[in-house]
Amino acid sequence: MKALVYHGPGQKAWEDVPDPTVIDPTDAVVRMETTTICGTDLHILKGDVPAVTAGRVLGHEGVGVVTEVGPDCSKVKVGDRVIISCVTKCGTCEYCRSGMTSHCQTVGGIGWIFGHLIDGTQAEYVRVPFADNGLIPLPDGVSAEQGTMLSDILPTGFEIGVLYGAVKKGDVVAVVGVGPVGLAAVMTASAQGAAKVIAVDGNKFRLEQSRDFGATDTIDVNAGDDVVAKLKELSRDGLGVDVSIEAVGIPATFTLALDSVRPGGHVANVGVHGESVEFPIERDWINNLTITTGLVNATTAPELLERIQQGEIQPEKFITHRFTFDEIDAAYETFSHAADEHALKVIISQT
Repeated sequence: MKALVYHGPGQKAWEDVPDPTVIDPTDAVVRMETTTICGTDLHILKGDVPAVTAGRVLGHEGVGVVTEVGPDCSKVKVGDRVIISCVTKCGTCEYCRSGMTSHCQTVGGIGWIFGHLIDGTQAEYVRVPFADNGLIPLPDGVSAEQGTMLSDILPTGFEIGVLYGAVKKGDVVAVVGVGPVGLAAVMTASAQGAAKVIAVDGNKFRLEQSRDFGATDTIDVNAGDDVVAKLKELSRDGLGVDVSIEAVGIPATFTLALDSVRPGGHVANVGVHGESVEFPIERDWINNLTITTGLVNATTAPELLERIQQGEIQPEKFITHRFTFDEIDAAYETFSHAADEHALKVIISQT
């Protein structure tokens, strides 16, 4: 089969590799219909994730059809159309039973293994461990493209942004950074009943798009205004937003999220940080803040599927560009220059 193989920093190739097979009795093999590219894949290609070694097939998202199952699979069967969860979970360890599947101990304490510790989904076929837990049936009426957005970005924005941020009806929510995951937080915060969802970014295209995802207000950080002051002006009493969702992952945006939240508010960090941030505890110990971090558990996909079927959320809005598998290099070129190309998410399909 063909797959996108990592060969070290800055090097990748769409090339022939051996077909995956069932190794463990809980495995399944899936023929991929659609996949996509995540910002994490770009970090890997830069050499930022040393656990990813040369020869690894990249990718951790997608939809496909089950072609083979191990003898211990009781839920999935050959012929099922399925969403591949980005998080692998045994379902029986303490962390899985508590709902924190991102730290599944059976797979080594980190549930993100596709395209990281094992071969991933940017391929014609993929082996899926613990398939009964990691494959989600794709219902009739939900497209493969919609389903692909449920592998990672929609659950990430919803779980780590909206749910960890405890967004409730009537809240004023700031989303700092409206790339794909930030837009997922915008979309699901709006569906959760937030009274205002304020998109904060420096990219005019993303700010414009955020309105279609449910943002009620936008703030351009490059406009020269005091962003914290503007966020407080948009809060219900000038004290700050109820929830601030950080979806960038740099010190300045974490500080912005922290400075804009009201006493008793929530700061939900979704961004992947590569350096330390400052937390002024001498100022904020008295402010009754809740600050959360997290890696997606991807346990909310069934709930999000229901919301898609009911028309509450429309994940197809993320998709701005489409490619076939043999155009995967062009897909990476587009996604790696997302700002210039006005790209949110790309879809890569077999045909």
